[in-house]
Amino acid sequence: MHLRLTEEQKMIRQTVRKFVQKELMPLEPDVLRNEREGRPGITTEKMKELQQKAADLGFWGINTPQEYGGADLGQVMLAVLTIEISKTFVPFQFPGYADNILYYGNEEQKQRYLIPTLKGERKSCFALTEPGAGSDTRRIKMSAKKEGKEWVLNGEKIFITNGNEADFTMVFAVTDPDKQGHGGVTCFLVDREMGWRSEYIHTMGEWGPASLIFDNVRVPEENILGELHDGYRLGLEWIGFHRWMVGARAVGSAERLLQMAIDYAKQRVTFGKPLAERQGIQWQIADSAVEMEAAKWLVFNAAWTLDQGEDNRHLASMAKLFGANMGNRVIDRVLQIHGGMGYTKELPIERWYREARLWRIYDGTDEIQRMIIARNLLKGHVKIGDFL
Repeated sequence: MHLRLTEEQKMIRQTVRKFVQKELMPLEPDVLRNEREGRPGITTEKMKELQQKAADLGFWGINTPQEYGGADLGQVMLAVLTIEISKTFVPFQFPGYADNILYYGNEEQKQRYLIPTLKGERKSCFALTEPGAGSDTRRIKMSAKKEGKEWVLNGEKIFITNGNEADFTMVFAVTDPDKQGHGGVTCFLVDREMGWRSEYIHTMGEWGPASLIFDNVRVPEENILGELHDGYRLGLEWIGFHRWMVGARAVGSAERLLQMAIDYAKQRVTFGKPLAERQGIQWQIADSAVEMEAAKWLVFNAAWTLDQGEDNRHLASMAKLFGANMGNRVIDRVLQIHGGMGYTKELPIERWYREARLWRIYDGTDEIQRMIIARNLLKGHVKIGDFL
């Protein structure tokens, strides 16, 4: 077993770490100010500028197949780089990215949707969740009825990331009510200009999702992504791929925040001693460090398993469940160590505190992850000790 990054991987990590420190972290005061004034953290123009700088460093399509010009660094490096960019709350995404299920498109669809998305010319959103179908995705009600060579879509999606900015969506609708669920759902590629609209949803954090409204939206038959009635499988594949990444984001944020707590504990003096000399503070720091490392290895195991072409869904659920909860515990301790200052908007801790609460909900709630893990074990799909 080799439990260390190669020298090449370390160099890549260091390059991204410097990029985050030099290009992203200095923007944090501006992002906080913009968000408090109701504006996006950074403008579209600034995002393009940052992405160009990343591309100049060779970070274009970090996990995009080489046949599309990407670096295809693999899942382990994707986890490493996600941890690094999660050490700041400045919104950033490496250029040359497209949702994994877009690669299931035919050649014509790839030219209209995949390639422009990789080039940054188009922006997508994934639309599965509905007001009455969150964790239980088999209960989706959006209908798609065939009329000639078109499908007519009616219904609503909710809590859709990028739904307000996207110019097309990968939306899932029931095409065979008799087989609703695994066999009766289809994924459609639907341009905004075809008639759907979005409505902003205000949240306790800075995440601004959307409701997508479909009122007799007509979609050409050639806009079916994948196979007819096979959309549910694509939806689960999208969710499964993103699930363990929540753990990676939590690890990156926790590393940054824990270092803030350590630095503050050393310089903050109470009753004649630095906080760092108080056992109550030391234990909070120690517990945070241990849980953070445990979460990191769960994330890396899920990523490495996927790199081997093996089924990582069980590990992904574990990484998501433990990582998300770890992140919330660490941020809570960091805020406590900072005392009243941690609760103010002068420091970004309260912002991370609000953002982190979402980690335990999206891409499958804590309860769903526990259900999946327990079901796998009780039904014998996975046996204790298998992943070694």
